[in-house]
Amino acid sequence: MQDLCRRGLAQWLIAICGVWLIGLGLYFILLRPPLLPEDARYLGADLQTLQAAAPHLADWLSKVFTVMGGFMAGAGVLVAAFGWLVMPSRPGWTMLVLVLVGASTVALMSAVNFTLHSDFRWLLVMPPFAWAAAVVAFALQGRQLKRL
Repeated sequence: MQDLCRRGLAQWLIAICGVWLIGLGLYFILLRPPLLPEDARYLGADLQTLQAAAPHLADWLSKVFTVMGGFMAGAGVLVAAFGWLVMPSRPGWTMLVLVLVGASTVALMSAVNFTLHSDFRWLLVMPPFAWAAAVVAFALQGRQLKRL
């Protein structure tokens, strides 16, 4: 039980990343418009042309983003719970999970947004850096605990 009370930088950063994912998911569900100006730029057409060519595109994208946002928010709940409840007890598989989940969520999203030259790419680069800092902090915590 004492291990569960010990939360360091790594646990806080991962829990915060989880809360961020929840917020991002809610943004996609509640606020994100179906097409952003950057989407039209990437596709090489203006929004009016896209809507004329595919009249149901906006409705379809709204549904897709609702599903995607739900998955983001759900993953965020799991990530926050993992950081807050699992990481303090330091099961042996924790580092592997941290690397796999970070790579498949925040790092992949950031990389794709750079590939797309998204207007939000510089904002979206922060979560992978926070995640990487958490992984390093978790490894350093483990070394300190082994010395004790």
